[in-house]
Amino acid sequence: MVHEAFETIQLDRKGPIGILTLNRPEKLNAINPQMKLDLARALDQIEADDAIRVLVLRGAGRAFCAGFDLAHDDEEEASGVVHWRPELQRDFDAIMRFWHFRKPTISAVHKYALAGGFEMAIACDITVAAEGTRLGEPELKFGSGIVALLLPWLTTPKKAKEFILTGNDKIDAREAHALGIVNRVVAAGQEFETAMAIAKDIAMMDPDTVQMTKQAINRSYDIMGMDQALRMALDVDVQIESLDTPERNRFSEISKKEGLKAAIAWRDARFSDA
Repeated sequence: MVHEAFETIQLDRKGPIGILTLNRPEKLNAINPQMKLDLARALDQIEADDAIRVLVLRGAGRAFCAGFDLAHDDEEEASGVVHWRPELQRDFDAIMRFWHFRKPTISAVHKYALAGGFEMAIACDITVAAEGTRLGEPELKFGSGIVALLLPWLTTPKKAKEFILTGNDKIDAREAHALGIVNRVVAAGQEFETAMAIAKDIAMMDPDTVQMTKQAINRSYDIMGMDQALRMALDVDVQIESLDTPERNRFSEISKKEGLKAAIAWRDARFSDA
């Protein structure tokens, strides 16, 4: 099967392994609307290509993925539930496609895997992280919610609450490994090679057996209520993004006029004496 070219990603194949590279390195591979479209088309192609048995996801350039493109979000003038429901549903679907993907998915992450990028990395079946990688969910710092609230399902509720409620975006790869968020930590520069080696091991197995077993594991989470819980969390995120409060309005105003760093500095300065 011939794979088409894309604007924001690159799709390659090495034997039975598909390699999907997020390719907006100048933006730390931040996920914009075009990337969501490109990912959906690429994943459709991979799923239909019987020659590909395993998918490896990586990021080009200095980082894996810094999350959803906030510069794009700042340009949006519409607001309210009617606007945010379809927008966040598309974000959610882009992340969870890797969890529900019929074939095994492996993410190879380096430098930064944050917010939506972090969620995409851990939505993959196996996650390999380079030493020095920073992971986390900083969304609450920006007055936003979590699109795909996977973290409580992959670590303890205590740690999930700590990381998310403090907006921690500095979780070290080693700590993430100890908490079960990532599978392996390797020397910087070895993450893709390691992911490919794991993919090769999986590709040697009977593909039908592998895919049915992945489905069985996912169903056990569904029985525990994961799918319903994630969709309820998405409803909460829609409500959060639709809030109209003086604090959110001031944060947004500063962010648009002076930049995100200035807005965060304003927020933090209010309680500098606490």
